[in-house]
Amino acid sequence: MNCPICKKPVEAAHRPFCSKRCADLDLARWLGGGYAIPSTDPEDVEAAIEAAEAERAKPH
Repeated sequence: MNCPICKKPVEAAHRPFCSKRCADLDLARWLGGGYAIPSTDPEDVEAAIEAAEAERAKPH
């Protein structure tokens, strides 16, 4: 099995990655939205805008 990030052989300690570096790169992609599936559905866009505006309006 090869690392999905760099294609090197997988290390058991970091499975399914070869190193902590590749695991961290994968996590950064998840957190940054790199794995998000874009939508062109107008309802999805409107719901996302409304949710963001509601979150912004909350007192912190």
